[in-house]
Amino acid sequence: MSMLVYLMGASGAGKDSLLDALRQAAVPRLLVAHRYITRPAGMTGENHIALSQAEFALRRDNGLFALYWQAHDCQYAIGAEIDLWLTRRLDVVVNGSRAYLPHAQARYGQRLLPICLTVAPDVLRQRLMARGRESPAQIDERLQRAETAQRQLPATCLFIENNGPLADTANRFRALLAHPISA
Repeated sequence: MSMLVYLMGASGAGKDSLLDALRQAAVPRLLVAHRYITRPAGMTGENHIALSQAEFALRRDNGLFALYWQAHDCQYAIGAEIDLWLTRRLDVVVNGSRAYLPHAQARYGQRLLPICLTVAPDVLRQRLMARGRESPAQIDERLQRAETAQRQLPATCLFIENNGPLADTANRFRALLAHPISA
């Protein structure tokens, strides 16, 4: 049975970097889905499909999204194409939202594999500062939110630490996919 890997983690935990590494490595039978976001393309961060609010609503209202949610003043979605990929017995990894996890679990049931990417607070602070998108006050706010979220992660989540080299994290991710129950 194919799996929908639902990757979650705090902003700055390295989700986009891990997804990029997986795309580059071309992991057999694993596709990385892009997100549709009502945020302009070209901003630092993830490679996404930028949509206007009106286009997002049109696609949502016509059933073109498998999953969608709102966060950080933007609309986010995963395209319905992932359902086709899953029927073709391909595993799919998506950059998901912790808050939206119950909806994803309701839709995909046993096919959903929630993975939480964790990072030490000092490493997270360094990464947020290095990317230069937030002010010091916003970084402190993100760190506080990450600490709170860490305490609220679901028991069903499998964890991968991302404190060191990205290649090590990608290897742990691939090992987890090979043996998700024993992790």
